Amino acid sequence: MKLIQRIGYYLGGFSIGLIILAFFLSGKKTSCAYGPEARVLKNINSKPFEYSDAILSALDTTRINELLKTGHVNFSKSTPRQTPCGIYLIENELDNKEIEISVANCDSLVKVLNFSSEE
Repeated sequence: MKLIQRIGYYLGGFSIGLIILAFFLSGKKTSCAYGPEARVLKNINSKPFEYSDAILSALDTTRINELLKTGHVNFSKSTPRQTPCGIYLIENELDNKEIEISVANCDSLVKVLNFSSEE
């Protein structure tokens, strides 16, 4: 068997496998959260939130949820191994302003502790 035939068989099988995977995984909500930031954000967004009145007066809950889903975790300013709830600082941008939200990630819920905006 020549090399070009081997490459042809390999590419043919590989493309059939990709099509089968795309067919089976197309309707499912699959994600690849392998990095530490992605895992923390996925864990935070999978729990119910508890807001303080000061936070709710500054922003509505839909904006806070969107900021928490697309934000970046600043691990140098966070204390993740604190008991009973790890504290995370999540940074994001809203209307060309830097937003910092600190949250307490507990076992059963997430408490939004602080909200600060810098221009």
